[in-house]
Amino acid sequence: MALGTPGVDGLDDAVGVLREWQYEGAPAQLHPGDLGWYWRAGAEATAEAVRTWRRDGRTVAVGLLDGPGLLRLTTAPDARRDEELARRLVADVTDPRRGVLPGGPADIEAPRDALIHDLLTDAGWTGGEPWTPLHRDLTAPVREPGARIEAVGPGKAHVYAAVQRAAFDASTFTEERWHAMAAGPPFGDARCLVAYDDRGDAAAAVTVWSAGPGRPGLLEPMGVHREHRRRGFGEAISLAAAAALRELGASSAVVCTPSSNIAAVATYESAGFKRRPEVRDLHRNA
Repeated sequence: MALGTPGVDGLDDAVGVLREWQYEGAPAQLHPGDLGWYWRAGAEATAEAVRTWRRDGRTVAVGLLDGPGLLRLTTAPDARRDEELARRLVADVTDPRRGVLPGGPADIEAPRDALIHDLLTDAGWTGGEPWTPLHRDLTAPVREPGARIEAVGPGKAHVYAAVQRAAFDASTFTEERWHAMAAGPPFGDARCLVAYDDRGDAAAAVTVWSAGPGRPGLLEPMGVHREHRRRGFGEAISLAAAAALRELGASSAVVCTPSSNIAAVATYESAGFKRRPEVRDLHRNA
């Protein structure tokens, strides 16, 4: 089994297998849209953040280093309980010399049914912050959002970027980052949307990522401008996101938010999303 960093030329394969691994009823897991959103840092940075595990010429696991000490990891569905793979993953993520995680505090997000959960727990890793996955079936049409919604193209990238920064206090998102994100292959199956108030001011924004027809699509990220909160724009943009994914052929819309963000959970529920059981990353103190 080989651990590798795919390089820019190998990112298409990583995105492709992540598409194939999305299915209805799957646990919360790494989605091709997560790589698409990371692409805002550029193709080279995205390639440097991705890790793949291959066996007999087949990719069986993909990881994304989505911040200092955070690995978001998933496996092929038929390899969730594969002992050889799970033990190799544990060995690679716990040894800093292998170039996956550094020493010290670390977190790993992995599907809750994966054997790596059991093995890391046995090794002393503990449950981290609780997250709430939410799911919205897209079989039936989505009701109208009740606000003006526009799709964002290159000419409106600055509008999307401004809402993103106003929605997330720590955001460094820029128009240039939007163009970098839009240049990535995952964006071919994505849509950026902005909701406007009655005065024509941009109030909320979302990006949705399809994994292909008949597969769950992802909302990442969704945010409401700090000056437009508690006025229904979160619900409106979430409805528009679900409708856009339905137009792209997605079977459902999924999103995951910290359970402590009660307002976000309530917003998604108001747009027809249903809570699924909480999940927790695995955490290592040192």
